[in-house]
Amino acid sequence: MVGRARLFDALTHFRRGQAAVAVLLCVLGYAAVVQVQTNTEDSTYAGLREQELIDILSGLAGTTQKAQEQIEELESTRDELEDQTLQQQTALQRAEEQVDTLRVIAGTVPVSGPGVTIEIDPGPDPLRLTALLDLIEELRTSGAEAMEIEGADGEAVRLVASSAIEVSQPAPGLNVGGELISPPYRLKVIGPPDTLAGAIDFYQGPQDQLEQQGAEVKVESEEKIDIESIHTVSR
Repeated sequence: MVGRARLFDALTHFRRGQAAVAVLLCVLGYAAVVQVQTNTEDSTYAGLREQELIDILSGLAGTTQKAQEQIEELESTRDELEDQTLQQQTALQRAEEQVDTLRVIAGTVPVSGPGVTIEIDPGPDPLRLTALLDLIEELRTSGAEAMEIEGADGEAVRLVASSAIEVSQPAPGLNVGGELISPPYRLKVIGPPDTLAGAIDFYQGPQDQLEQQGAEVKVESEEKIDIESIHTVSR
């Protein structure tokens, strides 16, 4: 029994010693590999002359500068494209606004806005066309954006620059663009209310002329007026 114990103890100590030796060899091997790699990297530039190292550094600096210049050029191009896009959007918006304005002037679209309503009751005598045309012209030159004339039966005609207005015969009323408008009349006018009201209410102005002919004229300012009728353009 004693011999076996001694044998076991000897084997145990041998294995522990082997393990220690193995660990030590691994550590030394890793250190050797790291040292070889470090020496290899250092040897890449170790054999170069000073001028060659300077040339390498100059080349790296030049590459960096070139990259920075390309970045600045691309940023400049981007800014120019953004400016062009903004200018195009602004031009398009202005063009659309001009088209909308022309459509309102031509009377081809409904329109809403502040303005005045003018009620004209000619009375027993027929309305003199000259006074009515003067009234319409004064409104136009005073900022009227859109006008519509309504008759007693609710018929409405959009008034534009090319609208022809005549006294209807034999029936009382007006022929506006081929449509019969029966009295009393109601003008809807979109534009600056105070300016429009002052444009017809002055001494010997359109309102005075109509009233001197026996007509009753009533002018009211409105915050919102809706003009639904449109002028059909013949092609």
